[in-house]
Amino acid sequence: MGEELFELRAETVIVEVSDPQTGKIYRRELPIEYYENANFLRLSGENLDGSLSQLVFYTPRGIERVKDITGKGPDHDRCGGHGHN
Repeated sequence: MGEELFELRAETVIVEVSDPQTGKIYRRELPIEYYENANFLRLSGENLDGSLSQLVFYTPRGIERVKDITGKGPDHDRCGGHGHN
């Protein structure tokens, strides 16, 4: 206990849905690879022709990092001059 978790991975996911008409709950185990860290969540699997398909959902922190590495972030150091004399 108390161990920090930096990444979460799984080779399958379980989807649970509730049908609004009947109120019944359905669960399905799907062959979808799951990867999550502080920046994004990625779901990977095969599409109908067998090629790789991915969905990526960015966290607010991940969006800021993407802006930084693509040059669209702020033009100032967020650390307030960290490392500069």
